[in-house]
Amino acid sequence: VQLQASGGGLVQAGGSQRLSCVASGDIFSINVMGWYRRAPGKQRELVAKITSGGRTNYADSVKGRFTISRDNAKNTMYLQMNSLKPEDTAVYYCNAESWNGRLFWGQGTQVTVSS
Repeated sequence: VQLQASGGGLVQAGGSQRLSCVASGDIFSINVMGWYRRAPGKQRELVAKITSGGRTNYADSVKGRFTISRDNAKNTMYLQMNSLKPEDTAVYYCNAESWNGRLFWGQGTQVTVSS
């Protein structure tokens, strides 16, 4: 499985940004997909994840502001980020987990929120 993330950039606080992650390869092996982020000086953390059946899970810090979605027909996962805060600044990574537990990572995309 290969993952290609896009959509990062510079945005002002309070603004919105949408990230996309396109999966290719053995896409039928994918169960869960998710977004993680790593802020400067911090460990990588889960932002949100979505199962093949559409169940979602969010970090408390983004609940009510971020929405994860998945278009299986397009092999694409999205992260709609609203009401962005400077503390959301990080490199965002898309992730996929196969049905047998194997993990795949895309390259990161930088999101910078200016105050």
